[in-house]
Amino acid sequence: MSPGEARTGVVLVHGLWMNPLAMYPLQLRVRKLGFNVTRFGYRSMRSGLEDNAARLSRFIEAVEADVVHLVAHSLGGLVTMRALQLRPDTRAQRIVLLGSPVAGSSTGRRLAGFRAGRLLLGNSDHIWKTPPDATFPDRAAVGVIAGSMPIGLGRLVCALPQPHDGVVTVAETQVKDATDEVIVPTTHTGLLLSGRVARQVCSFLRNARFDHGALA
Repeated sequence: MSPGEARTGVVLVHGLWMNPLAMYPLQLRVRKLGFNVTRFGYRSMRSGLEDNAARLSRFIEAVEADVVHLVAHSLGGLVTMRALQLRPDTRAQRIVLLGSPVAGSSTGRRLAGFRAGRLLLGNSDHIWKTPPDATFPDRAAVGVIAGSMPIGLGRLVCALPQPHDGVVTVAETQVKDATDEVIVPTTHTGLLLSGRVARQVCSFLRNARFDHGALA
C-alpha cells in the first residue's frame, strides 16, 4: 500500500433495485489495492434523484480522506453525477461509471410510459423521461465501462440498438469529454460480478486510464 492510496477513499454506489450488498464483490477487489473502500446505500425506488443525490453528497463530505474516488453502477452513476453538481467536492478526482445511462435510457423511457413500469421505477421514474444534465467536475477524470452482452430486461421492454448490455446501450453510457472508455463483453448486472471489469476499475483508480491491452 502506497502512502497515496492510504489517504484515498473509494465510494461505491449501487444501481436501481439493488442495495449496497451488490457492490461487495467489487469492494473486495478494490480493497486489495490498499484503498479505503466504503459502500453508499440509497432507496432507489422510494426516494427521488434529488434526495438520494443530497444524501450521497453528505456521505462523500464525511469520508475521511485527502482524495475521494467514486465507482457507480447504472442509476448510481446519475445519483453520483447529481451529487457532485449539488455539492462539488474538490477531493473527487476519479469517477468510474459502470453501465450508467447518463445520456438517457430507452428502457427507462419505455417503462415510464405505462403504469406498471412506473410502479417498477418508483420515485425514479421521472429521471428517464428527460435526459439528465450530464456534467461532471472539470477536475475529475471520468472513466466509462459499458457492457456488450445483450441479455437482460431491456430486450423485453423495447428493441435496443446494438451494442448493449441487455438494459443500457453503449451509446447511452457515453460522457462528453470522458477521460477514457472501454467496452467489456458482459451483461448489465455482470458489470458488478466480472473480474475483468473489476480489473479495469482498479486500473482507472490507479492510473486514470483503462488497461486496453488486457482486452485484446
